[in-house]
Amino acid sequence: MLSRRHLLLLPLLSGCGAEPVEAPDEAPDPVATTPSGKPERTFSYVTLDRRLVTHLTYRGRMTVIVFAATYDAGSQVQARFVETVFRRHAPRINAMMVVMEAPQNAPLAQAFADSLGLSFDVVMADAATIAGEGPFPGLHHVPSVVLLDRRGREVWRYLGVVDARALDDAISDRDDQSR
Repeated sequence: MLSRRHLLLLPLLSGCGAEPVEAPDEAPDPVATTPSGKPERTFSYVTLDRRLVTHLTYRGRMTVIVFAATYDAGSQVQARFVETVFRRHAPRINAMMVVMEAPQNAPLAQAFADSLGLSFDVVMADAATIAGEGPFPGLHHVPSVVLLDRRGREVWRYLGVVDARALDDAISDRDDQSR
């Protein structure tokens, strides 16, 4: 069940998808990496609708992964931006949201996804992912966005909110490099 705080935030953010939001000043610049020599990110999660998704599920297409929390307003905005980009680029890209909360918050994550109209996979993080020790080392900030190339290698990471236009640019730049 949504808390009173969550119910108050959702209507405020309902129109945020069309407006660019700048990353907070304290967020570091995006970290670009090169595909050569980078290991494949291997992961396995269960979606909210109980399907298993792994790194192999998304292989062959660029994949946008947003790390979010249901209690974080920036995560709501980031999820909307990723939804916009996903719809714009589908079926050329994949997208997934990793909710950085304990599994017992799955009903809240489902309400979060439903209220935002997300059409991509939503999964609950495991303890290692939440601690920043899982398949995406050092990543435990919300919101954050990671791009995987067609082979499942991390090619870009952004900590904070990245708007849809900048995310489009990152996808286009890295997709051209991975061909």
